[in-house]
Amino acid sequence: MMSEPIVEQLVIELGNLQARIQKKVGSALSVHGLGLSDYFVLNQLYVAPTQTMRRHDLAELVGLSPSGITRLLLPLEKIGLVEKETNPRDARVSLVILSAAGKQLYEDARLSFAEASSQLFKSLNAEQQNNLLAMLQALR
Repeated sequence: MMSEPIVEQLVIELGNLQARIQKKVGSALSVHGLGLSDYFVLNQLYVAPTQTMRRHDLAELVGLSPSGITRLLLPLEKIGLVEKETNPRDARVSLVILSAAGKQLYEDARLSFAEASSQLFKSLNAEQQNNLLAMLQALR
């Protein structure tokens, strides 16, 4: 049997890592009523200067289509974690705002996220973690 080229093996390993992240971190976030994608949305809003973003920009940052971000945001809006606002300059552009409840839930969930993330990478020392981060950022 022919061995797989290194790039194919890299994709397989990254896929396996993604599945472990989904399982471990997703499980830790579920106690807060969040999924991993929900957390990524709340994180992007939390770090935004005004905790407000255009829906389109948010979709791009979390890797979703415009319709995908709409489907993800609907339940978050219904439970009051985010709010929708029409841009006063352009009615076609809607904004997403992190609510006070969303901010609090994010801050609580952030601790669970950090702990689960630490557990995933505990076999790597700080230098290895920094090197892996640099390599992943280079792939963007």
